Amino acid sequence: MQLYLDNKNGNVWDLSEITTKVGWKTNSSGKPSTLDISLVDGGLYQNKAFQVSNGDIVSFQKDGSNLFYGYVFSVDSGSDQEIKIKAYDQLRYLLGNDSYLFKNVTVDQVLEKIARDQRLAVGTLEKGDYVIPSLVEYDKKLLDIILKAMDMTLAYKGQRLVLYDDFGKLTLRDMTSMKSDVVLGGGRYITDYTHKRSIDNETYNRIKMYRENKESGVRDVYIHQDSANIAKWGQLQLYQKIDDNWNEAQIRNAAEMLLQLHNREQVQFSVDAIGDLKVRSGNLINILLEKAGDARLFFVEECEHQFADDGHTMKLTLKVVKSVA
Repeated sequence: MQLYLDNKNGNVWDLSEITTKVGWKTNSSGKPSTLDISLVDGGLYQNKAFQVSNGDIVSFQKDGSNLFYGYVFSVDSGSDQEIKIKAYDQLRYLLGNDSYLFKNVTVDQVLEKIARDQRLAVGTLEKGDYVIPSLVEYDKKLLDIILKAMDMTLAYKGQRLVLYDDFGKLTLRDMTSMKSDVVLGGGRYITDYTHKRSIDNETYNRIKMYRENKESGVRDVYIHQDSANIAKWGQLQLYQKIDDNWNEAQIRNAAEMLLQLHNREQVQFSVDAIGDLKVRSGNLINILLEKAGDARLFFVEECEHQFADDGHTMKLTLKVVKSVA
């Protein structure tokens, strides 16, 4: 394990020998990844000049893998002779508010513009399939603006993109390019799991879309639904504004895409397993569990790795992937 702290004053400290526990957590829903470090405070061999300050740079590598590069945001200490450090990656700096007006842009262009304005480092940005006609946001979180562009790309083109910080560089990748060769289950690696099926969130069997008709002065409404599922579950409606310049074919295609994405149960697994450094949020991995039925491919929504004296473990929150190119 390589764990370094850069004070930005010319001192770089190796924390690996005084670290008792490290937790690395990633999330695919646009939250910053975190690194939680527990250190021995005032250890016998600790240099008296050593100190930790907010804003210090933290980098974490293990077994040749670059895992985390970020910045200290809190330092806790107490009578238990332990220092607890929490660091975030660059996505934390997208939690501030600003206003933007975009026209005819793809999501990667939205991200690149905001990152440049915030002086954040950018890595691989895979191109979004959907050209957003207009995106006007006033006094909104920068991250929420980017996530809205990602949601629009998913809704209207079916392209699921993953945003994350790749060791100090903001990265945007198509989910299909994040397949992993990791296989869990089948009597190996998984130590515990829970299973959940729900229609409580993100499930809709009726799509109601509207646009403002400038010629008639009347709001045009379009409905696309699954009557059989409405009879089964009750009416679960998604109400959404669409671009005023869309034609009938574009509206119908968008409604069909939204219904295809949301007209189903949301199946989620939580898995405790032996740690594997190749797994992070946004990955597609194979899980072999009898409870999963025919499902084999899962999307990692959240991933938490724990590194301690007793070994490396991970806790995963997974969603079933119906189909992937």
